Formats: sequence, C-alpha cells, structure tokens
Amino acid sequence: MNTRYETAIFAGGCFWCMVSPFHVLDGIIEVKSGYIGGHKENPTYEDVKSQTSGHYEAVKITYDPNIISYDKLLKAYWMQIDPTDDNGQFHDRGPSYRSAIFYTTDEQRKKAEKSKKELEESGRFQDPIVTRILPATTFYDAEEYHQDYYKKNPVEYKEDRKISGRDEFIKKYWGDEYWDLFE
Repeated sequence: MNTRYETAIFAGGCFWCMVSPFHVLDGIIEVKSGYIGGHKENPTYEDVKSQTSGHYEAVKITYDPNIISYDKLLKAYWMQIDPTDDNGQFHDRGPSYRSAIFYTTDEQRKKAEKSKKELEESGRFQDPIVTRILPATTFYDAEEYHQDYYKKNPVEYKEDRKISGRDEFIKKYWGDEYWDLFE
C-alpha cells in the first residue's frame, strides 16, 4: 500500500511546547520545529528570537490522513494556544510567538476557517479570536538542538512549560475535554 502523507503547519508560541501534544497522537509520522512566514532566508533561532526576521516559531507535522484527519489536528491545535492573544503566547512575547495556521492546500484553508468560525461562535472565549490563517511559505527546520526538545531535555522542558502558564490555560478553557483528544 502506497501511503501519501500530508503536512500541517501550526504556530502557537514556543515550538518546544507545540511538539509533544502532536507527537503522541496516532497517525503522526514526524513533528519538526522550525520557522515560517518571514522575509529572511535560512533564519537562525537568534534571528527569529530577535523579532527582526518576521518569522513565526512553528511546527511542521507530517501525518497519515488515513489514521488522523486534518480536522482532528485543528482541534488539537486550538487546544494548545490562546487564540485571543496577538502579542505572543503565554510567557513568550513578540511577533515570532504569535499563533497562526499555515495552510498548504485550499481544502486546509477552508477547514481552518471553518474551525476558527466554530470556535468564535462557541462563546468559549470572551475576546476575539485573532489567530491568523495564512498560506504556507518556506518552512525552515530549526537547529537540531530544538528538535524533540521535550525528549532531549525533559527537566528543562517541564520547567519551561510549567512557568509558561500554558497548562493552566488549557485546564481553565478546555478541562477534561482536552484529555479526550488523546483517546
């Protein structure tokens, strides 16, 4: 059987915290940390962190659409971020930490727009949903030490995630519904 994998690209603040929630889902082949959406070719972490390259920190997810749908990836994505914050995510501030969905096909764009509208209409958040939906541009893999950071540096990762406020936010807005995603 010749399986054709697909790609999803999401920006949601620090890419370290965006890898592990997707890695554990069935049908995920690979999750890469990297940079997208900027004006500088081959940006480095320092370029992006300096907030001068125009890039977002993002994750590129390769998945098997026969096992997991793009719709489920979108649901998982919305649960990882604060879609009302246009100045970064949690304790990471600045344009490189904003949230965005980068679509690779028109079908992905339509699904992303639909999921955003459903979230807006749900009333879950009082403030407007500001997450952008943008066409994918060149995705640059981050440096190797950023890849699978949560596995390579579990103590530092857990500490960074703990102080970020991300988990408290997820618990407040999604509660037990968050854990249903992983069943």
